[in-house]
Amino acid sequence: MSKSLLTILLLVVSNVFMTFAWYGNLKLQQLKISTDWPLIVVILVSWGVALLEYCVMIPANRIGSQITGGPFSLVQLKVIQEAISLIVFTVIVATVFKGEPIKWNNFVSFALIIAAVFFSFMDSK
Repeated sequence: MSKSLLTILLLVVSNVFMTFAWYGNLKLQQLKISTDWPLIVVILVSWGVALLEYCVMIPANRIGSQITGGPFSLVQLKVIQEAISLIVFTVIVATVFKGEPIKWNNFVSFALIIAAVFFSFMDSK
């Protein structure tokens, strides 16, 4: 598997974990699972999930970075990560948080961020 593809795959996995670390507590609240949990417990559970995200994100950055022999500059890695983050977030909202609407202006803003990925790969010479 190429370093580019492996980096992107790991970034997708890490963003799934991070989206659940950030927003999973809201789904647990919605399902009445964590309604009685103290906030510190919710934070610690989210940190546990975020730890899994870091266990995948750090290797993704090390494999993908030109600093360590990978194909992407730091700016490219960050822009790719942000685009993946939005795609993962959108899929999770559409599948897990079904009542949360995604409107046309959200898609326009996402498209502009995808355009940022395109522009980050353009040669500026």
